[in-house]
Amino acid sequence: MKTSKRSQGSRQIGAAVAFVEARMALGRVAFSLEELTKETGLSAIAAKFQLLRLRGKVARVSPRQPFFLIVSPEHRNMGAPPADWWLQDYFNWLERPYYLALQSAASAFGSNPQALQVTQVMTDRPCRAIRVGRIQVQFFVKRRIQRTPTQHPAGAVAPLLISTPEATAYDLIRYATRIGGIERAAETIRPLLPLLRARELRRVLDGENEPGVAQRLGFVIEACGNKSLVKVVRDWLPDELTPVALVPGKGKRDDLPLIKRWQVLNNSSELKV
Repeated sequence: MKTSKRSQGSRQIGAAVAFVEARMALGRVAFSLEELTKETGLSAIAAKFQLLRLRGKVARVSPRQPFFLIVSPEHRNMGAPPADWWLQDYFNWLERPYYLALQSAASAFGSNPQALQVTQVMTDRPCRAIRVGRIQVQFFVKRRIQRTPTQHPAGAVAPLLISTPEATAYDLIRYATRIGGIERAAETIRPLLPLLRARELRRVLDGENEPGVAQRLGFVIEACGNKSLVKVVRDWLPDELTPVALVPGKGKRDDLPLIKRWQVLNNSSELKV
């Protein structure tokens, strides 16, 4: 006996609510429109209509992307769950690599000298910043992202990739001009230094293979007073170095003091070795 269209439609009333509640019961806070339609049998139009009626309980990541977040009561004042609860699902849906990076990664390792209002994420190509409620995600691009060592943070609520302490320190130098400057990068790196392992730092230097960044990193580590890690960086660098400014594009190079062992032109008023 065939089921009428009317009875099919009646069974689909509230399908989105049931789907969202089932997700929450599993500890999941994100889903795509495709997942919703596949599991409920709703058409894309019907699914969108039902989601509109859940406004406040479900938030869309962006107007251009059919990817949604479930907003539980404890996160209503933020307008969305924390970014590290759903980044893995989001990038799985995008089918792109990512990792929690820079000051956000450093904060996960206990280094948070300044309160950060945005979640910083590394990926492989440009991506529009996301703002859902009060949650903000800023993206940085690394073309050879697969070479960066990552790990799963202890105690994470959801699956999450984060750069290792060594990769985090390296990235903080590489992207210093975009995160508040070399002084802020150094301020964030200093508490990380006890976590850095010589072998893993060497692995990062080999994978990135950017002597200019390594020169700046070595200078900053020395300014922070860690002699054993200084040796790791200096031993990795070639004998002949090209002079680089500590802060690219700042000041006239002819007027800057040259730190010979690093071939770094120090244009920072705060960092000294």
